[in-house]
Amino acid sequence: MSVRRFPTFLTLILVLMCAISNASTRDYTKWGLPAGAKLRLGKGAIKKLQFSPDSTRLLVITSIGIWFYDAQTGKEIDLFVGHTGHITNVNFSLNGKTLASVSDDATIGLWNVETGSRLKTLKGHTGRIASVSFSPDGKLIVSGGTDDSVRLWDVKTGNLLKTLKGHTNEVVRVSFSPDGKLIVSKTVSRASMSSSVWLWDVETGTLLKTPTGRSGSIESGSFSPDGKAIVIGSPDGKLIVSHSVDKRVLFPDVKTGTRLETFNTADGVRHVGFSPDGKLLASGSDGTTVSLRDVKTDSLLKTLTGHTREVMSVSFSPDGKLLASGGYKRVGLWDVETGSLLKTLTGHTNRVASVSFSPDGKVLVSGSWDKTIRLWDVETGSLLKTLTRHTDRIVRVSFSPDGKVLVSGSWDKTIRLWDAETGSLLKTLTGHKVQVDSLSLSPDGETLVSSGDWDNTIRLWDATAGRHRLWDAIKSNQLRTLTGHTGWVMSVSFSPDGRMLASGGTDATVRLWGPDTGSLLKTLIGHTGSVASVSFSPDGKVLASGSVIGSIRLWDVETGSLLKILIGHTGEVMRVSFSPDGKTLVSGSLDGTILVWHTPLVQEEKGKEVAR
Repeated sequence: MSVRRFPTFLTLILVLMCAISNASTRDYTKWGLPAGAKLRLGKGAIKKLQFSPDSTRLLVITSIGIWFYDAQTGKEIDLFVGHTGHITNVNFSLNGKTLASVSDDATIGLWNVETGSRLKTLKGHTGRIASVSFSPDGKLIVSGGTDDSVRLWDVKTGNLLKTLKGHTNEVVRVSFSPDGKLIVSKTVSRASMSSSVWLWDVETGTLLKTPTGRSGSIESGSFSPDGKAIVIGSPDGKLIVSHSVDKRVLFPDVKTGTRLETFNTADGVRHVGFSPDGKLLASGSDGTTVSLRDVKTDSLLKTLTGHTREVMSVSFSPDGKLLASGGYKRVGLWDVETGSLLKTLTGHTNRVASVSFSPDGKVLVSGSWDKTIRLWDVETGSLLKTLTRHTDRIVRVSFSPDGKVLVSGSWDKTIRLWDAETGSLLKTLTGHKVQVDSLSLSPDGETLVSSGDWDNTIRLWDATAGRHRLWDAIKSNQLRTLTGHTGWVMSVSFSPDGRMLASGGTDATVRLWGPDTGSLLKTLIGHTGSVASVSFSPDGKVLASGSVIGSIRLWDVETGSLLKILIGHTGEVMRVSFSPDGKTLVSGSLDGTILVWHTPLVQEEKGKEVAR
């Protein structure tokens, strides 16, 4: 009897192991989450690449933190978060036990790689630090930043040893030569955006050479492990490796200079790095992927995906099971429960500023800075139609409640109404003097509210006075103008019952209006930066507002009191949206990620407010 049960037991164990293994592939969506969040979709925009000293791990520094990958399998290993600003660069000590990170917060962090604990914080720079590197013996750190300086630090004590003077522009890259005797630094001119590379003697701190002759932009530079070459990434999509002779590094012009190797890539190369053993070369591109190449054979070994640039728009499907996101040239379709990316819709040639599902959930519309509107089949991901009548970037698209009409707003100063089935243009609403920034249809589909940016005419939308206007969506008649904001209005949204209108603007306020009368009902104060997005919960009791400083505030609509502040994004929050059942809030940010938040916490805060 026991013999018969054993295979069944073994099978059960194997099934459980497979389930655990499959689940672990999604675990990274829950790493390093801020309080109140349950998932993170996307890994952030790629900022820098760095191998571990033993060449087994690749670090990808993104807009949200530091990702650790297995260099052989391409699997995610860990995520470090902690700086109060964007992490701009990292570097390992030679033994791999310590990691240095630099940030917009003007500090250098020293981390224990094994535990993730912060060992020291080095202060001295007066602005954003762009780059950091350990000396080969691990005793020194070099850093460079926007204060036009390169600084040498003692790792053990954290003391500042030298400041290398001579740069006249901000320093964006620093690196030691393999023997530790030289430092290479790259500067960028703020005025012309031209690049220069400098060579320094570490012992004396003197400038040895300022190479010239490079026209155009140098995106990235890195020494090869033997010190005989520097690889330079350029916007034209090429990796150029140039000769190094003794202590004199030659940076030839792209057209005439000597090349050891040239690797072609699909997009412009912005980040490059050798593995310490010299066998692998990692390159990151505008396409948000990391390529791992065999240096000797120039063969592509692995492509690491999942990294995203800015997320400019998010939208739930009507059943709440799918989430659409708009970003750089792409539309993403996500499984809300698992956090997995189901489909990537490509075709746009610029940022996708707005996405919206049809009421039946079968069609997705996207509006882009490439001046086009695209309609997609949600099930297949195929492109159904492309609408091309706008003459400037499109910033908002939305379906009418019955799904028959599509509304779009553009910087061409117009709002256009389209037949969703045929794609034909029904009406064009004109009157904006500069541009349309936001729009929202009332739940009954009869009223349209729009706001315009930098519009200085009182007759229409005076953005400096914070005006936006109501339209009759059927007759195309203007109903009234609402005034009260002291800055331009960035976002507008109707409440689910259509009886209230919310707006957010550059004056850092959220305002609640009565659309029937045009009266200002409440002004919600608390944000310390421009409010880029507002959204009501499905029951209309809670309002979410997202700010350009990266925070989200949840408000009690009835009382106007602040319920909760959600902090977790490292970039501007461009969109906030509740799920149809109101149990989940999502936020899309320019840090390249979407955070999925628990909203039952909001009800707890409302309960506390009532108790008080």
